[in-house]
Formats: sequence, structure tokens, C-alpha cells
Amino acid sequence: MAHFAQVIDDIVEQVIVAEQDFIDGLSDSSNWIQCSYNTRGGIHYVADSDPKTASADQSKALRKNFPGVGWQYDSVNDAFVAPQAFSTWVLNTTTFLWEPPVPFPDDYKPHLYRYDDSTSSFVSIEYDDGGTY
Repeated sequence: MAHFAQVIDDIVEQVIVAEQDFIDGLSDSSNWIQCSYNTRGGIHYVADSDPKTASADQSKALRKNFPGVGWQYDSVNDAFVAPQAFSTWVLNTTTFLWEPPVPFPDDYKPHLYRYDDSTSSFVSIEYDDGGTY
């Protein structure tokens, strides 16, 4: 079994798990592109590894990223690209992941920040009472 994305007009419509024979038997089989659940940023990771461990066999890294519905398929670069979440983020054309224009705060507390597109910065998340985490 493998994962396949149905791509119509360069947009992912659905992602399924199927045998290659099933895809080959579809009348629109050319709209289905194999993808890898364990690929992100052009790197294939060992399934269920913690922390994420890169696979020894990087030939399994398909199309830069595992797609979701609404993602774009860039056929020129053979890459799946997520929708751009923030207008100021830039697409990394090696990993095909969106990156912020400023570095993430270096205190290693990713759950304590949100990105503010209007100021192009990461800001502390506040409690409902106005305090910060």
C-alpha cells in the first residue's frame, strides 16, 4: 500500500492509501501522484521515530512533502507545497516549506509564541487575564 494524491489543475483534491494496481485501473490515473507520509522538507523520516530520525534510504523521500487537501502540486519541481499561511513568509525552494522572515525566538519554547503577520514577528501568547506564559 502507498499514499496517492489526486491532483486536478495543480491542486490536491484528496489523499488516499491504495495499491498501485488500483490507481493504474482508474480512468483518470494520470491525476494520481504517489506521495510519502514520512517525507517533510525533502527528507524521508523513519516511521514513528521519536525524535524524528532521517531514513538511511532517502530514495523514499517523494515530492518534498506529504500533501494535504488544498495543497499545490508544483510539477516543474515535483513538489507538494502547503498554502501560504502568512503573507510575509517565503517559500524555501530546497525544502518547499514556508519560512518566516525572522528567526524563531531562541528560548526553545515554540508553544509560547504566535506569528504576527502585521509586524513580521513572533509575539508571546497571552493568558486571557493579560499575563504571558
